[in-house]
Amino acid sequence: MEIKKRLSSIIESPSHNTTEKLEKICHLLDQEFDYFNWTGFYFKNGDKEELVLGPYVGAVTDHTVIPFGKGICGQVAVSNETFVVPDVWEQDNYLACSLETKAEIVVPIIKDGVNIGQIDIDSHKKDPFTDEDRELLEWLCAELAKIL
Repeated sequence: MEIKKRLSSIIESPSHNTTEKLEKICHLLDQEFDYFNWTGFYFKNGDKEELVLGPYVGAVTDHTVIPFGKGICGQVAVSNETFVVPDVWEQDNYLACSLETKAEIVVPIIKDGVNIGQIDIDSHKKDPFTDEDRELLEWLCAELAKIL
């Protein structure tokens, strides 16, 4: 898949630091998928049971810190499993970033058995995420775990 090659070249680039790589990944995904309307990373905040916003592309969010267990991202921080939400308004524990958001996918980044962060993607369309999207994002997070 062409997108994997492009993502790999960003990850393996010796001329960019990790933050720049994450920013470039957000931009690439945002450009390649018209239904990815907010693409960003959250990372575990040291020893605290919370996530801190990292690089992202999309509308400004108030959710710069998310406690474990809160919202879709907070749930993934606890479950360590990919969470695909076809319709966010059917979720009791949803933290609304934007009224336009209709669906969300969150994939954990697991390094040495520990959840160190995640990629979070919101869509303005209901149920847009495919099995191929999930596979790509899980592959991406596994690759990112090698450099984080």
